[in-house]
Amino acid sequence: MFDVGRTLLAAAARDEDALAIVDGARRLTYGALCDEACRVAQGLDELGLTKGDRILVIMQNRWEMVVAYFAAQLLGVVATPVNWRAEAGEVEYFLKDSGAKAVLYEPVAEAAVAACKGAGDLPRIGVNGADEQTHKFEDLLARQPATEVPRATAHDSSLMLYTSGTTGRGKGVPRLHRAERSAALAHVAQNTYRTGEITLGVMPLYHTMGVRSLLAMVLINGVFVCLPRFSAGAALDLIEAEGVSNLYLVPTLYHDVLAHPGFANRDISSVRKLGFAGAPMTDGLLKRLDAAFQPDLFVNHYGSSEIYTFTIDQNACAKPGSAGKAGINTEIRVVQIGSTDPEQRCVAGEEGQVIATLAGDEAFEGYWQRTDADAKALHAGWYFTGDIGYFDEDGDLFVTGRVDDMIITGGENVLPVEIESCLSLHPAVSEVAVVGMPHERWGQQVTAFLVRGSDVDAGELDGWCKQSKLANFKRPREYIFVAAIPKSPVGKILRRMLVAGDYAPEAPKT
Repeated sequence: MFDVGRTLLAAAARDEDALAIVDGARRLTYGALCDEACRVAQGLDELGLTKGDRILVIMQNRWEMVVAYFAAQLLGVVATPVNWRAEAGEVEYFLKDSGAKAVLYEPVAEAAVAACKGAGDLPRIGVNGADEQTHKFEDLLARQPATEVPRATAHDSSLMLYTSGTTGRGKGVPRLHRAERSAALAHVAQNTYRTGEITLGVMPLYHTMGVRSLLAMVLINGVFVCLPRFSAGAALDLIEAEGVSNLYLVPTLYHDVLAHPGFANRDISSVRKLGFAGAPMTDGLLKRLDAAFQPDLFVNHYGSSEIYTFTIDQNACAKPGSAGKAGINTEIRVVQIGSTDPEQRCVAGEEGQVIATLAGDEAFEGYWQRTDADAKALHAGWYFTGDIGYFDEDGDLFVTGRVDDMIITGGENVLPVEIESCLSLHPAVSEVAVVGMPHERWGQQVTAFLVRGSDVDAGELDGWCKQSKLANFKRPREYIFVAAIPKSPVGKILRRMLVAGDYAPEAPKT
């Protein structure tokens, strides 16, 4: 199998004049992308980075990050991208944990790098005039192209992503070239991408969705349109200007695009394929997107950094809430909650923990220097996801929540997703998140936090739940109206912040 670096070389050989990257006025063909990646690879080589070394990358989705990523792939260096919003303490942790031999960053991260003691003795490569640098990215670009590349094989490490760390420090997830390429090939197949597709490159390149979007485009000589920092208006501008043909986003970003005040007057006709991942999509948002875009394909992709694809549903609207069936490179099961035996399978309709085989082509081989995490999640050749779900009678998977999100109220187990989907269908509800708040009698009380799209009160929402199929014990006992639902940078609801009271209440009406 090709390594990731050779994948780029093959794309350039196939059609060097095809457009690869758009970033504002900067437009790179595959020939130019390949040339610049080889030049930066030579620069990294001269700085002493060798095969297997890790380079910490703290950048937004810019053409320079794409070039640096492929330079690392060609050199055999392990790209280690992290959130560009990271504070100094987090950068310190990432540097120490990864053992990075260099840092590549742009001005948005310069304060964090400057305050990071661990960066002091390392080569610090600044982009766009970032301070505290010891080397300039532009100087690396001025080198002669590296020869004898690629230097990695399909069985070498390509990338290390860090999990979001919503319950503690993020865990390093090393991924091999072959796993990365297999995941990208599956992404192309499962989203039925064609040669020359144009995607909106807004999912961050420190996240598995962003990396997959980029690699998928390279495989088909498609175009990756960079959007460094998301705004709904900027996204709509690029869709129109570049003729974006597919979107692969988290539900939160879709919500924001639809909510943009000028959405109805924008030309989105070029977008024919929608895909989402990263979090469940409520029934209400699913229906609104389908009506607005009328896509030829609407894919629900369920997966993780550890194993890119668990399941795929290529017709998300046909069975709302369904995550579909196992992807082409994996096998999944649902096993008894609390069990570590992959043979303790649940029957159809019975909720349990979702697990995926580690024998699949997209699977990782274990966490970076975290035997404790391996012991918790890896059992008998299977990855235990921490997600709860069930198979229906058709064999389709429904993901109903996280083990950690389970609400236990009066001895009953309640998962937020079902309640959120019910409330999302109310026309006055813009966003909703459900959590269990501490309660003296019930242990936890089902509580809904909502962003109003129009006038509605708690009584009306309670009536809505009563007339639905929602069981009585699952009905929220309190409705709290907020200015926004707290989320991670990639759109995951941060329920712990709601429980802790770390949210902004809705502004009073004037």
